[in-house]
Amino acid sequence: MTTVADVIERLWVWARIDFDPPHRPPAWWRVLLATVLAIVGSLLTDAALVVVGTHVFAATTGYSHFQFADYAKLTVIGVLIAGAGWPIVTRYCTAPRRLFFWLAIVVTLVLFLPDLYILWQGESAQAIGVLMVMHVAIALVTYNLLVHLAPVRVRAGAEERRAVDVRL
Repeated sequence: MTTVADVIERLWVWARIDFDPPHRPPAWWRVLLATVLAIVGSLLTDAALVVVGTHVFAATTGYSHFQFADYAKLTVIGVLIAGAGWPIVTRYCTAPRRLFFWLAIVVTLVLFLPDLYILWQGESAQAIGVLMVMHVAIALVTYNLLVHLAPVRVRAGAEERRAVDVRL
């Protein structure tokens, strides 16, 4: 019989949680730079998607969630959370890019839930579709900027440690 402890242990192993990974977290200034660029890039992408969405689906023009103030505050909050999460993932995970990728997918799917709720309440399916595309775009921009502009750093002696790990 599988216990909760077994499930947690399997999840821990799958996520490759290791309190002494073979790398160091990214430099703080790189995380800050990547986060700021992710905010700017996400907001520009959101704005472009609103323009395209309202052009393709004219009935969505004036939709309340397409107002810059409405989506900008949620975008900034989400990107700040991701920016804070990346160095945490890198500190405790042997394969941080992989785990962060899966976390981005899970968070994006969870963020679809309010969209689906307002769709169920009778909002325009076209407008909700644009909102969902915005979520995916924000995830892509943020993930890529964080993992590429703020990569993990090689720890001194990491090559020797990997060689020992491979031989065992």
